[in-house]
Amino acid sequence: MDLQSVVIQILALLFAVSFHESAHGWVAWKCGDPTAKDLGRISLNPLKHIDPMGSVVVPAILAFSGAPVFGWAKPVPVSIARTRNPRSANLLISAAGPASNLILAACFGVLFSALSTAEAPGLLHVLLFQLALYSVFINVILALFNLLPIPPLDGFGVLESLLPASMLRFTIAMRRYGMILLLLLIFSGGLSWILGPALTALQRWMLGR
Repeated sequence: MDLQSVVIQILALLFAVSFHESAHGWVAWKCGDPTAKDLGRISLNPLKHIDPMGSVVVPAILAFSGAPVFGWAKPVPVSIARTRNPRSANLLISAAGPASNLILAACFGVLFSALSTAEAPGLLHVLLFQLALYSVFINVILALFNLLPIPPLDGFGVLESLLPASMLRFTIAMRRYGMILLLLLIFSGGLSWILGPALTALQRWMLGR
């Protein structure tokens, strides 16, 4: 893959993860926890959220190898105990990240559709077109991945908030072994099996126009 495409994909990822983490922090603030706000983490400035390995090195390796670009940022610190209603706050804060990525995907999808009708695109048009294309894919991947109900992903926070108190032992056990389960899912190819159909359908819609 050429350098221009790699740079655009990394920029798209940095914006996506910054928006994602800011959404967590903003919703936490609205629920009564100002931790992220006090630390300046409710910001679209990538420097506030960047993780050198997860936000630059891994995405660059994936991009140059032709694989789907994926990565992560530093998690926004949240203190559920400081919220007004911890159970509902946990649900809303957890859901905010994936929801923010789906909103971005929809916005960039509209931009992509508008740009795809141009008959004689210039350089700026081409760059915006690539940015919109990669942004849709990256945000959809981030949203779907984070919605998996496995800790430490956001989907488990949503599930945890909806489960009855009698399931406390289950949630504690999942948090203890969640990372192991997640790594097994990734390296066994199970993640591609789960997310593959949705991404294939998205690719057919966007590239088969």
